[in-house]
Amino acid sequence: MTDTKLLTYLENIISDERKQRFLDILEDRTNQITVAVEDVFQMHNTSAVVRSCDAFGVQTAHLIESKYSERLDKNIAMGAQQWVSTPRYNTTTDCIDTLRKDGYKIIATSPHTDSYLLDDFVIDGKIALFFGTERSGLSQEVLDKADGFVKIPMVGFSESLNISVSAAILLQNLTAKLKRTSTNWQLTEEEKLETRLEWTKNSIKSIDEILERYYKEN
Repeated sequence: MTDTKLLTYLENIISDERKQRFLDILEDRTNQITVAVEDVFQMHNTSAVVRSCDAFGVQTAHLIESKYSERLDKNIAMGAQQWVSTPRYNTTTDCIDTLRKDGYKIIATSPHTDSYLLDDFVIDGKIALFFGTERSGLSQEVLDKADGFVKIPMVGFSESLNISVSAAILLQNLTAKLKRTSTNWQLTEEEKLETRLEWTKNSIKSIDEILERYYKEN
């Protein structure tokens, strides 16, 4: 459960305008669609995906880092890493197991023979979109465990798009499609509180010292 007393304490430090901004943005946030990025080599690509998540209201981007170290560049993400939750995993298996436990269908973004074209893809429950490396795409594990496949229709000579471009196209299309359904796509009240607390912490300089003082007093 979110510590609402702490939230109130910290919200007294930030401006009323920022508090209202948080509330407004939270109304367009969702966890019905989430993203998983698997071992992307280029740091700017992972960062750009996180930025797209923020832009289109996807609250969580799961980062699998079994081959490479931390893949976020704050300059490319343009601060989006403060507003998008980014749980990290050492293995693809851990990520898939966690998402399945949380009720997600694993959707591989791949030109697979069983892929649905983006316009034909139906959102049926919670979905996790998996994006793979620039060089070889998704691992065989993701392809074997996927519940479905989706691809962006293309009519030129190019057979694929950069991962960050693909993520932006898919997220814009699917979040718009999601909001046209009768699905309760918004964050739960508890998720909103938890996110408000994290955003508020990320907005305060010297937050560690302030938290230390708070816990001493309480």
